[in-house]
This record gives sequence, C-alpha cells and structure tokens, in this order.
Amino acid sequence: MTSNKKIAIIGCGNLGTSIANGLLEQSDFSAQNLHITKRNPANLLYLQDKGVRVHSDNMIATKESDIIILGVKPYNVTSILKEIKPMLDKNKHTIISLATGITLDEMYAVVDREMVVYRAMPNIAADINESITCICGRNNDLITDELVKNLFNSIGFSITIDESLMEAATVLGACGIAYVLRFMRAMIQGGIQIGFDAKTASQIVNQTVKGAAELMIQKNMHPEEAIDKVTTPKGCTIVGLNEMEHQGFSSAMVRGVLASYQKIAKD
Repeated sequence: MTSNKKIAIIGCGNLGTSIANGLLEQSDFSAQNLHITKRNPANLLYLQDKGVRVHSDNMIATKESDIIILGVKPYNVTSILKEIKPMLDKNKHTIISLATGITLDEMYAVVDREMVVYRAMPNIAADINESITCICGRNNDLITDELVKNLFNSIGFSITIDESLMEAATVLGACGIAYVLRFMRAMIQGGIQIGFDAKTASQIVNQTVKGAAELMIQKNMHPEEAIDKVTTPKGCTIVGLNEMEHQGFSSAMVRGVLASYQKIAKD
C-alpha cells in the first residue's frame, strides 16, 4: 500500500534510517519516492546511490511527499511543524511523529485540526526489521490506518493503541529493549562465572533469549506455561528461579518499568 506513496523522513536519525532501509527492502517501493532530510546529511549520502532524495530542505521534502515522518527530537517537533506548515495540505498529507511525549493536541496547536496526524513508537530493533511499533492517530480512517501500519510493518510488526497508552508503549516497547539487554548481560556474566568464555556465553544466551521469544510468539503461550515445562520437582531450574525471586528479580523489573513511566509522565 505504500508502493505508490511519496514519503519524507524529516530529521532522519537512527530510527528514520531504519525506516528508510525497511522501505527500500520492499520490492514494490521505489527509492525515488523517498525524501530524507537532515541538517547535515553527509552520513546519509550513501542512500543516494539507491535513488533516495537526500538533502536538508524540509520544505521541498514536504511539498513533494504524501506522508511526512518526523524523526526529530521532541523539543524540535513544534519548530519543524511551523517550518513546513505553509506546504502542508490537509487533503494530501499525513503526518507521523516518532517523538516521545509529544501529544496529538500539541501538534494540532500548530497544524490544521483537520489534518491526519499519527504518533508512532518503534524501537531500535527496527534496524533489523524486528521492531514492535505502537501507533495512534486522529482524523484517520481504516484506509489510512492500514497504510501507516503497512509502513511500520516494513520494519517489524505494528499495533494500534489508544493515545493514552503511548507513554506506556514507549516504556514497554522502546525502553524495554534495554531491560532485556541488561538481563542478557547479567546472564552472560553468570555464564562466565560458571566456566564459559564470554563469546560462548553470549552465543548461548542470545539464542536462548531468541528461542524463548519465538516460543511465546509461535505457540501463543503465557510465560508461566513454558516455565512449568522446564521446572521439574527438586530440579536445578526451580532452585535458580526461586533464588532470583528471593533477591527481588520480578519486583525489580516491575519497579524499573514504573520508574521509567513516571519519568515520562513528569516530563
């Protein structure tokens, strides 16, 4: 559905680049339909070889596109919207902001209230097309929803949620990557302590975590159901799990999630 749409990624940082790469991997998407802008686009010029329009002119990118993805920092969203506002057409353009904490109301304080505007929250796994992207919008319809979801499905998997949950989605989906990586690092450290070299411990842990996630996805299981399958009576697994719980593993994870959420809520 994005094959015939012209897309601009304004302020193309890491997430924007991942989205660009995801789009370019779609066989029916033409690189000539993609504008990416950055104040200093030197590190993105390699995309020109693929046919992408790479430059620093946000006005041209907006004028020549149908979908405008704002990849800028939250504190720059308002100024960018003010800059491109003269080129925005409510009957043509769809705006998608990737900025944490910038509400739809804040964007509508700048743009026409009849514009179609979305918020989207991918995570860094977009770089390997494995992101979970949470999306909400206003003035949208089923066709536009499908278009935007297809766009983000090019970098993983997308779901539509209520805007009131967008900050929670940031914590669980975007911050959550860091939580999982910290758990993996600790597991690797434990593996080294019981005898593995760092490389081998990493290989085992990486595949174990990948396998656990795929098991949940493919079997549609609750984690406890899978845990029950590997915790035999008087076995080593239950001993390890109980020790982790005695040390506050689950409560520390929950408290970390809540702390991140409260930080977003305060800001």
